[in-house]
Amino acid sequence: MNDKVLDVVPRLLVLILAFTGPSVAMAQSVCLPAPRLLTTMPMGGQVGTTLDVTITGESLEELDQLRFSHPAITATRKLADDGSPVANQYVVTIAADCPPGIHEARVMTRLGISSSRVFSVGALPETTATTPNTKLETALPIAIDSVCNGKMTAKAIDYYSFEGKQGQRIIVNCAARGIDSKLNPVLVVADAKGNDLRVERRGGSIDFTPEADGKYVIKVHDLTFDGGPYHFYRLTLQTIPADAPLPLFASTRDVNAFSWPPIGLAATAAMTEVEPNDKAEEIQKITLPCDIAGSFFPAADVDAYEFTAKMGEVWWVEVASDRLGRPTDPSIVVQQVNDKGEAVDLVELSDIPSPVKVSSNGYSYDGPCYNAGSADILGKVEIKQDGVHRLRITDLFGGTRNDPRNVYRLIIRKAEPDFAIVGWALHMNLRNGDRNALSKPMALRGGATMAFEVVVVRRDGFDGPIELGLDNLPAGVTAAGLTIPKGASRGILLLTADEKVEPGLTSANFFGRAEINGEMVTRQGSFASMTWPVKDQWQEIPTPRLLADVPVSACGAEAAPLTIAAAEEKVYEAKAGEKLTIPLTQIRRNEFSGAILNLQTFGPGFEGNAAFDVSLKDDATEAVVDLTKLKPQPGDYTIAFYGSAVAKYADHPQVAAVADAEEALAKAQAKAAEAANLAPEAPAVTEEEKKAAEVRAKEIADRQKKAAEAVVAAEKKLQTAQTQAAPKDIVDIVVSQPIQIRVVPAVEVTQK
Repeated sequence: MNDKVLDVVPRLLVLILAFTGPSVAMAQSVCLPAPRLLTTMPMGGQVGTTLDVTITGESLEELDQLRFSHPAITATRKLADDGSPVANQYVVTIAADCPPGIHEARVMTRLGISSSRVFSVGALPETTATTPNTKLETALPIAIDSVCNGKMTAKAIDYYSFEGKQGQRIIVNCAARGIDSKLNPVLVVADAKGNDLRVERRGGSIDFTPEADGKYVIKVHDLTFDGGPYHFYRLTLQTIPADAPLPLFASTRDVNAFSWPPIGLAATAAMTEVEPNDKAEEIQKITLPCDIAGSFFPAADVDAYEFTAKMGEVWWVEVASDRLGRPTDPSIVVQQVNDKGEAVDLVELSDIPSPVKVSSNGYSYDGPCYNAGSADILGKVEIKQDGVHRLRITDLFGGTRNDPRNVYRLIIRKAEPDFAIVGWALHMNLRNGDRNALSKPMALRGGATMAFEVVVVRRDGFDGPIELGLDNLPAGVTAAGLTIPKGASRGILLLTADEKVEPGLTSANFFGRAEINGEMVTRQGSFASMTWPVKDQWQEIPTPRLLADVPVSACGAEAAPLTIAAAEEKVYEAKAGEKLTIPLTQIRRNEFSGAILNLQTFGPGFEGNAAFDVSLKDDATEAVVDLTKLKPQPGDYTIAFYGSAVAKYADHPQVAAVADAEEALAKAQAKAAEAANLAPEAPAVTEEEKKAAEVRAKEIADRQKKAAEAVVAAEKKLQTAQTQAAPKDIVDIVVSQPIQIRVVPAVEVTQK
């Protein structure tokens, strides 16, 4: 009888899933939940190997595939002995032909694709530190020519030991910031007793040659002795020949690197700097155009080049060093040599400015945290008269730096007009004082439109309009690029998912298209993202970087709280000088705090349209575009409206429903176990019957205990799930679906 009760109880689960838990009012937060991959352990592996990887992150419900930016890295869910997936663990295989370097890992979830985390691939054998090594006595042995993955303990030092040989040149490197870590590493090589021999506090490598055979110690700690799971690192010990240059270890690329290299540039420079070349009698002679590889070495190095040019010539000068990932600030002075042999300054060239105003890190949002400008150089030199000219290049930061890895590439060319573009998810002032800088993966809910800012670095005088595009998208997802106008530096790219979009994932292609010298050209663009989701810039400085690819996903599990679209899918036509009224529909899927939504306008030539209010209570509204004020030229345009709204968002309410059902099931099983104890038993007569009764009583007591424990666990799980699923006030960006407008010339009335 009791076993029958226990068999029937699971049927309750089907009925209970129809109900959700109670709601609790929560404080307002910023941006709807988005899946974010925060750590992988280990952070990389050796080519041709298979390894177990454990992940952590935010909003990683209902995990599916672990995806990498290179197809030579694949992953499957790790399975337990019973065949069920092990939570947050994958088996990763790195093919033998996978290129070494920086790749990206992401995980597909209920809400779509997550943000990325760096996954490094190398040729050396790898280990992972799994035992405590925060004392000299517990130093973890590490083999030379190997990599060890570790994470820093707060207020501690990690110790490693290795066996060195006299005269053996060993490079010790601690990869941290370049692999997305929050660690600011201090690296020390010490003797066996822990006495420091070499120290590196700037995140570089230590070039170490033991004076004698024996045991040596490596110490790693954070500059401020911070630590935790986000302070991970990869410690590399590598031998190199005595006369070999210091290796450059693979690292993520800063946002400003998007504008390098120019299209068609050779992989290596045509010529190299020849030292010494800083004194008048040693100046290196060159012929224009030219492409030169040099270095800011030794400290305070000045490289000088001399060339002949004619009056009226215009030469464009570009330097890459900062964009190559080096901590440099190139500066150039071009001089004209007069008849007396005196060098007179002609022009000074310095930084590439950011195309748009960058955040001042002030109280409220006043610009993106992404700086597309650079300390590198891109400028022109106009020759005033025939004769000899000199170009002197130096590193403004190089007065005390003595690192031969601080290289540069100098190009002097005739005008080759071109452009480079980079985009990132739109940030804006959602509430007064909001200072978030969140990573925003391209994971679209049904009915949502995401906006991406796109900025351009224009090269060699190009100032034409640029059409933006994104293709190879999941089914049900479309892109609309709002053209970067002639001479402008910013545009908007919109991604829209159908209301009933099916889950999907693709690797998209981001591009810009423009007419240059009478020919249509297409240039691949880059995307950037925040390395970490920073909720308050006063507490943590954002660290954006470029992404290796552009994955776009659609989420079928949730829809956007609000969809705004034109009432009809058509081109809205108006005459120049008129006011255009566009009827809008509003599909509300959530309740909202506040009744009014203030909207502004995206679109070249239309961003000056006056902001207007719409009611969040209405299914239909309208927008008015004043062509009299805006004065757009006749033609076809794409616009969109945007603002911010506070939605009462319930995060994954199904979890609360399941937890509620599990609690009911646990209580029913506990009740059934209690009923088994109350069932009458036949009197025990024989000794065997007495022993059987004792065994039965113990089984029932154990079942009751486990059932009671299960009830407590289920109640706790339900409480957590209800808290998670309770509607919360979340302020987020709302963008309408793209709207097509055609402006036609006004009809002139002639008087007879």
